[in-house]
Amino acid sequence: MGDFKNYKIPFTPSKKYSKKVAYFSMEFGIDQALKIYSGGLGFLAGSHMRSAYELKQNLIGIGILWKYGYYDQIRSADQSMNVLFQEKIYSFLVDTDIKFQIDINGHPVFVKAYYLPPEVFNSAPMFLLSTDLPENDYLARTTSHKLYDADKAARIAQNILLGVGGAKLIDEIGFNPDIYHLNEAHGLAAGFYLYNKHENLDQLKKQLVFTTHTPEEAGNEKTDIRLLEKMSFFCGLPLSKVREITDTWDDTFNHTLVALRFAGIANGVSKIHGEVANRMWKSYDGICKIKAITNSQNKTYWADKTLSKALEKDNKEKYFERKQELKKELFEVIADQTGQMFDPKKLTIVWARRFASYKRPDLITYSERALKIIRDTKMPIQMIWAGKPYPMDYEATSTFNKLVHMSKDYPNVAVLVGYELKLSGLLKKGSDIWLNNPLVTREASGTSGMTAAMNGSVNFSTNDGWIPEFAKPGENCFVVPEVDINLPKHEQDAKDLENIMDLFEKTVLPTYYNDQDKWYEIVRQSYSDVVKGFESGRMADEYYKEMYNF
Repeated sequence: MGDFKNYKIPFTPSKKYSKKVAYFSMEFGIDQALKIYSGGLGFLAGSHMRSAYELKQNLIGIGILWKYGYYDQIRSADQSMNVLFQEKIYSFLVDTDIKFQIDINGHPVFVKAYYLPPEVFNSAPMFLLSTDLPENDYLARTTSHKLYDADKAARIAQNILLGVGGAKLIDEIGFNPDIYHLNEAHGLAAGFYLYNKHENLDQLKKQLVFTTHTPEEAGNEKTDIRLLEKMSFFCGLPLSKVREITDTWDDTFNHTLVALRFAGIANGVSKIHGEVANRMWKSYDGICKIKAITNSQNKTYWADKTLSKALEKDNKEKYFERKQELKKELFEVIADQTGQMFDPKKLTIVWARRFASYKRPDLITYSERALKIIRDTKMPIQMIWAGKPYPMDYEATSTFNKLVHMSKDYPNVAVLVGYELKLSGLLKKGSDIWLNNPLVTREASGTSGMTAAMNGSVNFSTNDGWIPEFAKPGENCFVVPEVDINLPKHEQDAKDLENIMDLFEKTVLPTYYNDQDKWYEIVRQSYSDVVKGFESGRMADEYYKEMYNF
């Protein structure tokens, strides 16, 4: 086992952050080269790991080495989206020679651990688990093949691998963390592993903290308790004991609810989400306190250094010069993918994030006013969409493809594939407006707008997630006036659309084209405010102060 027996992080932790923490996440977006992430949850976890390293925190990350990643987003013959699962090979990961067994579905499964040293990507040290071993049968090997497998039983197996496999790995390396931090409920099986060790719920609560990201009860995973028992999710605990310690007396096992009962403390990921989560779960017995720690992103990784310097030194000419260069870099990708030639002088709007229906990617296309703006030559705009739908989300894929086919009719509209960390960075650096229009109350936090603001792109958003904590409308962003959230969805859509168009026509376009000084001041204020309040060093520090020392 070499260096991994009685493992210690390979640098001296800061005294402020000496408490040992193991951070469990199903996905980590640490670098473009390590494709073990799908979207916002991964981008957030990756920034957390980078800031943990910058602050010299005594923290390790626990994840899964996905053989095929999430998927590679490619194009079919007609330019519509297609899905490719391609094996990923990483020479920079260290084979720890650690191999052990866990039970999945009543069968022993071998697990191997790989190590990502901190200096590779300037992140906290990471341990990544794989079942893709010759000792395992084909089904067991596939557990670590595809992030968020569409099959329910396969996803349970993945949760067991992360939770039980991660907790067992920690014992194998002798790390002995003070805190086990579950980023979402995917790693919840670790709670049953730890309960088996101590047979004491109070002891478990002293060790476990939990971050919930889902603002709707319906969005929180529920599973038949007997299926979980059959799959070995409870680490051999009798079902009667599981019911007793989780307070689950019917057959529906609610993963988030049990995580809130097992944890000593939990948090939502924005102030609004903290309030929503407390309202959602207040009628249930035995849940822990839910605080709010707003998600944030790592400036060192995301922000263009030349652009940052120009904004920090208040050098307006240098800012616009650099923004033009960054737009040209993005536009080369657009030309390569679509054959469309964009102009760096024109207002460039980007909608890019995980494709999901509540985020309403195609909302503006339902307005004749929007299509008129797209066709306008007096105050011209350029519109770009990008994002990855879940491969089995046929509604989202259909929306993506509808936008692709629409873009063929407009030389100033492009839809890009391959939305991963690198393209995400190019879009933020090369856009003027970052469009975000989820249905209000549906977005727990959202973080893409933070890294856009770090790159001189102005947020244009409905008032949800992190935006209310950041927004000074007209000074550092543009906020769509709120509509009554109790209205039927189609009425909310219609009113939001009208308000979006009003704001674009009356404020955004005239400011960009007729008042460059004002535009620059909005960009500069946005950059200053986002770096002050939404850089992930602040978040990583808050987790130690408010969650790990509860």
